[in-house]
Amino acid sequence: MAALKYAGMDDTDSEDELPPGWEERSTKDGWVYYANHDEMKTQWEHPKTGKKKRCAGDLPYGWEQETDEKGQIVYVDHINKRTTYFDPRQAFTVEDVIIKPKRYDGNTAALEILQGRDFSDKVIVITGGNSGIGFETARSFALHGAHVILACRNLSRAGKAVISIQEEWHKARVEAMMCDLASFRSVREFADSFKAKNLPLHILVCNAGVCTQPWSLTEDGLESTFQVCHLGHFLLVQCLQDVLRRSAPARVVVVSSESHRFTDLLDSCGKVDLALLSPAKKNYWSMLAYNRAKLCNILFSNELHRRLSPHGVYSNAVHPGNMMYTSIHQSWWLMTFLFTLARPFTKSMTVWGGPSTASPPHWPGANVHEASIQTGALL
Repeated sequence: MAALKYAGMDDTDSEDELPPGWEERSTKDGWVYYANHDEMKTQWEHPKTGKKKRCAGDLPYGWEQETDEKGQIVYVDHINKRTTYFDPRQAFTVEDVIIKPKRYDGNTAALEILQGRDFSDKVIVITGGNSGIGFETARSFALHGAHVILACRNLSRAGKAVISIQEEWHKARVEAMMCDLASFRSVREFADSFKAKNLPLHILVCNAGVCTQPWSLTEDGLESTFQVCHLGHFLLVQCLQDVLRRSAPARVVVVSSESHRFTDLLDSCGKVDLALLSPAKKNYWSMLAYNRAKLCNILFSNELHRRLSPHGVYSNAVHPGNMMYTSIHQSWWLMTFLFTLARPFTKSMTVWGGPSTASPPHWPGANVHEASIQTGALL
C-alpha cells in the first residue's frame, strides 16, 4: 500500500488488500498481475478475490511511461519529479471506476478539457501564441504531446514562450515562427516556410488580434484592426487550405467575440457596405472596427465550414466569455484602467470561457472545439 501513497493515491478498498509478500504490478498495455515474492511466481488473478483487473484510461496528467536500463517499465511523475515502478492507474482499475459524463462550465481549467487525450500525432499552428489565451492554448496542447507552432510577429517574445513551456515539460514539442498578420507578405512567407517543413496540419487556431488601436494603415494600405483580426487570418487559411485538406480530419478555430453582435455591415439599402470594413481616419472608431472584424470572423468560419467540411476540414468560431482579462487592450489607457478595476471579477485565461458562436459537427478524436473555447479566444 506504500506504493499507492507514493503515487499520491490512497487505497480505500480493504477487500483488495494484498497478503504479505505479494505485489501488484501492471503490463505495458495496462493488465494487472500479482507477484508473490516468497514463492517467486506471478499470476493474473488477485490472490484473495480471484478477480482480474485492468488499468482504466490514460496516465494522469504529468505522468509518463518509460523503460529503465534493465528493460523494466517505470512511471515518471514530471510534476513532482519522481519515479516509481507502480502504475498510478492501478488505483483506478476498471472494476472500481464509475464513468460519468464530463461536464464543462466556467470554472473548468484548460488542462482539464484535454485530460486523458493524446495529441502526439497532431500538428497545431496558433497565431499569437506567445502570450495571453493564445499561450494557454499552446501550453495545453504541447503538454499533451502535440507539435505546436507559435505563429507570432515578435520572435523574441515567442522564444520566451517556447522556453517557458519546455521548462514545464522537457519533451514538449513547441517552436516559434515569424508571422505578422499586418503584412500579407509575411503571412505568405510563413505559409511557404511551414509547407517547406513537409508537416501535416491538423489544427489551425486563428487567435491573434488587436483592439482599441489608434487608426493606422498597414503596408498593404488597409486599416490595421481589420487586417490583423480578420484579413490576415483569412489569407493564412487560404494559403494553408491544401495542407489542411491533406491532413483531414482537421479543424480551423477562428477566435471571434460576443461583440460581433454590436455592429452591422449593411448600408441603408440593406447591402454590404465594404467601405465600413477599412474606413478612413475620420470615420474610424476602434471598438466598432474590432466588432466588425469579429463579425467577419464568424461569417468566414461558417462559410469555410460549408465549403471544406465535405473534405474533412471543419471550422468553429469561438467566444471566451465576457470580460476576459488579457493584454489585447493595452494600447488604450482607459480600457486598461477599466479592466484593471474589473480584474478580480473576470475569468482566468486558463479556464473555459463560454459558448461557441458557431457549432458544426465535431470530428472524432481531438475535441479541439472545447479546448479552443477555454484557452484560444479573445474578448
